[in-house]
Amino acid sequence: MISAIILIKTVQGRVPDVAQALLEMPGITEAYSVAGQYDLVAIARVRRHEDLDELVAGKVQKIPGMESTSTLIAFRAYSQRDLEAMWDIGNEEPTSREAGSGFPKE
Repeated sequence: MISAIILIKTVQGRVPDVAQALLEMPGITEAYSVAGQYDLVAIARVRRHEDLDELVAGKVQKIPGMESTSTLIAFRAYSQRDLEAMWDIGNEEPTSREAGSGFPKE
């Protein structure tokens, strides 16, 4: 299985529409709205590089409201837990020790 991270810039005001269109595409497993130089991050999982080409160049880039994409192909997933933890950063409830510190507990 090939995993890729697609960094997406959209036309202003089109993030929800583009995100919904992404989630309707086979091969896109997740989409996140993000802060920073990109508007959305999508996770793609496909069987072959040709499938990724067809998905990104043939479908994702043709979504109305899409401005540009940059695709990162993952070489290796170190562990499922590490991937889940990466996307959950900041979603934990702070403990009394952490409250106000700005740092996660060790």
